[in-house]
Formats: sequence, structure tokens, C-alpha cells
Amino acid sequence: MSASATQRPVIAFAMGDPAGVSPELAAKLLALDEIRAEADLIVFGDRRILDEGARVAGVNPAIETIAEADLDGVKPGRSVFVDLKTLALEDVTPQTATLAGGQFATNNFRKALQLAAFGRADAVFFTPFNKKAMRLAYAGYDDEIRFINDVLGRSGPASEFNVLGDLWNARVTSHIPLSGVAAAITAEAIQRSLTLTDRSMRDAGFARPRIAVAGLNPHAGDGGNFGREEIDVIEPAVQAAAARGIACEGPFPSDTVFLRAKAGAFDAVLTMYHDQGQIAMKLMGFDRGVTTLGGLPFPVCTPAHGTAYDIAGQGVANIGASREAILLAARMGREARVRAAA
Repeated sequence: MSASATQRPVIAFAMGDPAGVSPELAAKLLALDEIRAEADLIVFGDRRILDEGARVAGVNPAIETIAEADLDGVKPGRSVFVDLKTLALEDVTPQTATLAGGQFATNNFRKALQLAAFGRADAVFFTPFNKKAMRLAYAGYDDEIRFINDVLGRSGPASEFNVLGDLWNARVTSHIPLSGVAAAITAEAIQRSLTLTDRSMRDAGFARPRIAVAGLNPHAGDGGNFGREEIDVIEPAVQAAAARGIACEGPFPSDTVFLRAKAGAFDAVLTMYHDQGQIAMKLMGFDRGVTTLGGLPFPVCTPAHGTAYDIAGQGVANIGASREAILLAARMGREARVRAAA
């Protein structure tokens, strides 16, 4: 194994929306020795915003601050805060989605993605964004995957996964209206999702992830009484993926499949639409849930919750999900180093 494989992974860390809990979450993470022990961090943001987050949180993120022009001189084993000097405190409107906040977050995220794309970071992590603010700053912003593809100039398949401990949730459709879900459930889409889920989980260290596939209709269609998608589309797609070596089963009724997965029967559940899995995962562990993006050239992780404008500035934001997300980014970045060195 090469020296690069044994070094700590490097995480490009983007500060998120400044009007929510992102600044205090960033400050709390940077104050944890545990995080520094797992990865070297290159943080993009504005030191004034970080210091305000530290004041609110009552912590001291003792991290070296550098200018962007000095980034090339950063050596392995060193964590730094890259002060982009893009947002003054007086330009932040607390608990409000604004153009300034969206510009701050998109700029930080773009810098982090570019650092990873240049091979200087093994994974990307970001504290929560506000989608309204992001759309104000970036026309056509649908979600993080769309933004990442635009920044990287790519168009390959990618997907959002929710992670709770060792349990993953994948989905066939994501940010589309519920009225369009049934038409989007095709054999090709299901097989593509199963393939991406299997590969992404292997990248995270699973030897052979066991994937349960949820049905679309109540009681998984009840033998065709409540719809035929399970019979005509989902089951044949699952069988075809299994024949290719993916450990998948289903379709199962979506109201019970998570109980089986939680009990250890499966490592992941592939659901047919966004809230089918999101509700289950967030009920099981809202304060620990992680979102990771698979199918990209490098891992991207973030807490599964949002900007929490209602509690911003109170110093009460729970760090649990952010801690889990950055530790997952470190683990996936480390796995990527080992694969590259093999």
C-alpha cells in the first residue's frame, strides 16, 4: 500500500447557508478533535461568518486561516480555513433565504467541488443549503446533483442516498411531482438505480450490499388489485438485476419493508419516490441522518436535515447528523484512496 493510501483523507468542506444553523454547525465540527483525527479539512467560507457561528455555539474552532492564493502551498497533514472574504456579517439576514446567502453557499460549494475535481480532495462535505436561496443565486438550480453536474461539466447518472448508521435508502425517482412518479418507474430506471446503489455502497465498504426493493402501490399492488407496476415493471427489473449478481429482492410492501431492514434483514431499501423513504428514515433518526450523493467522481456528504431557520442563532443546533456526515465522507474518501492505490 502506498503512502498516499495510509494518509488521512482530505475533505473539501463548504460552509452552507449563512442565515441558518450552518455557521454554528461548521464551528462545532471544527472544534472536534475527533474530526481532525479522521481527516484533513480544507474549509471554504468567510472567517467572519465562521467566527459568528463559533460565538453562537460557544466553541473555539482553532483552525489556521489562509487566503485562497495560498492554497497551493497546503501540504498533507494540515487543516486550513480558506477565507474567501465574500460575505460580511451585516449582509446576512438571519432566518431568511436571500440572494447574498445563496451566492455565499454556491461559491463555497463550487470551490470545494473544483478542489476535489482537481484531485486535491478525496471527498466533499457541506453544511445545509437553502434551496430557495440557491435558486436565487443560480438560475435553474434543482438540487445538488444538477449543480454538481454543471460545475463538473458532466451528465452521467448520479443519485441521492439517505444513510442512517449502516442502513441506506435509495430511490428510483427523486425531485419530481408525485403525479409523474408512476410514468417514471421503468425497468431501465430501476435497474440503473440498483446498479448505482450496489456500486455506491461497495465504495463505502460494503462487501455485497443486500438491497430490498419497495413496491409503488399499497400492499405492493396486492397481486394486481391496486395496480400492476409491481407485476409488469418492478419484479422483472429486480430479477434481471439479481441475475447480474446484485443482491436484491422484492418488491415488498413499503409500509413494512423498513421494519425488516431496521431489524437487519437488508442493508438498503430502494424506494420508488422521494418521501416513501425519507419519511421512514427521518422518523428512525432525524438527528443522525446523512445524505450522500453516489455516481459522482468522488463522495459528497451532508446532514439530511435543512437549514433550520427557526432555531438559527440560538446555539442549540444538534451536531449529530453533521458529525455522522463528515465521518462518512472521511470513510468513503479513505476507501477511495485504498482502491486507487491497489
